[in-house]
Amino acid sequence: MVMRCISNQHEAKTQLKRLSQRTMGISQENAEKTVNEILSAIQEEGDKALVRFTEKFDGFNPLPIKVGKEEIINAWEQTPPSLKKALELAHQRIYNFHQKQKPVDLSIKGEHGELISRRWRPVQKAGIYIPGGRASYPSTVLMNSIPAQVAGVNEIIMVSPAGKDKKINATVLAAAYLSGVNQIFRIGGAQAIGALAFGTETIPMVDVISGPGNLYVTLAKKAVYGKVGIDSLAGPSEVLIIADKTAKLEQVAADLLAQAEHDPLAAAILLTTEEDLAKNLSKELFRQLQNHPRKEICQSSLKDWGLIVTCKNINDCIELSDQFAPEHLELLTENPRELAKNINNAGAIFLGAWTPEAVGDYLAGPNHTLPTSGTARFSSALGVETFMKNSSVIEFNKTALINTSNEIKELANSEGLYSHAESVRIRLRKESI
Repeated sequence: MVMRCISNQHEAKTQLKRLSQRTMGISQENAEKTVNEILSAIQEEGDKALVRFTEKFDGFNPLPIKVGKEEIINAWEQTPPSLKKALELAHQRIYNFHQKQKPVDLSIKGEHGELISRRWRPVQKAGIYIPGGRASYPSTVLMNSIPAQVAGVNEIIMVSPAGKDKKINATVLAAAYLSGVNQIFRIGGAQAIGALAFGTETIPMVDVISGPGNLYVTLAKKAVYGKVGIDSLAGPSEVLIIADKTAKLEQVAADLLAQAEHDPLAAAILLTTEEDLAKNLSKELFRQLQNHPRKEICQSSLKDWGLIVTCKNINDCIELSDQFAPEHLELLTENPRELAKNINNAGAIFLGAWTPEAVGDYLAGPNHTLPTSGTARFSSALGVETFMKNSSVIEFNKTALINTSNEIKELANSEGLYSHAESVRIRLRKESI
């Protein structure tokens, strides 16, 4: 296994751009066609199409589509005590952090007594997609359901692909039980997104859909956006580590592998000022992979999307990192807190040797659903506001309208909108006043 290793800043920028666009090499034309056909069928046929596509793609008949309450309760009751404790701690920490995020209404009284305000309200129904496949993700249940609960969403509907035994992973169900999610459907893929967006006889139509998935899930979310809200269009996961002389080789290697084991398309990147660290990293990765249960996935990820860059100084590392705008950024440096002040683009920043990305993935508190593929330049982590919307509330009195009427009419006339101006004039006639 050989990771690409470079020391030229210009070449590094080129390679980081390649990594940020790694999904663009995958032909999406056929996938988009398939997704559009699935969505159209769900919209027209409802549950009938859900069953047909699940049989075709997942190899089983999903009826009954809804998971029974007894199955959810049993999943929690049969969870080992140590795992229950871990789930409960994660739930508590995530809830406490997101509770602090809840936006507050604001109200301003103007100089003429007018009131202008902004108020927040939750959406009524949220759909959360919990992926299956290569691994199970109970942490994703917590990270998506808790912000929706804190927002005050009335109904949280969860969809997740089941195995051929028609069962959703038991720990995923246990996490749903702990989170109070009791509407769970054994459906995955683009068809699940369609069901949430359009509604079927069994699955309610929602207002917002959140949660990561494969290419087909992502394309389906993109296609239904506008019909419903979505959290983001998540791509494959990524980590970028900035390391100086204080970084420990075995920790750097373990943290890169922690990302690579997700997916063959995951990107693992090291920017370092230390030539010895860069030189010895491949050997350490090889050592840690010897008995790794996901060895092939890691090797594929590191070979195709791994990168080691030796930089002249830490400022060059910062420049490259901000260009890439990583989903996860680890600062294994002498003074990570100070260094973090100079970082502009990152989904989540992990400071120091005692903060591996895994703590953020599971129970630190902030959300682990983060912008990928460079979108941290302009977007943020999933949060409470994902499941809320705000409205402006405006109340003018007579004095306020009189004192601003000339300016309103002037602006309306400049746009050629006669009735806009007239709606003010008519209120200021003597008989109206």
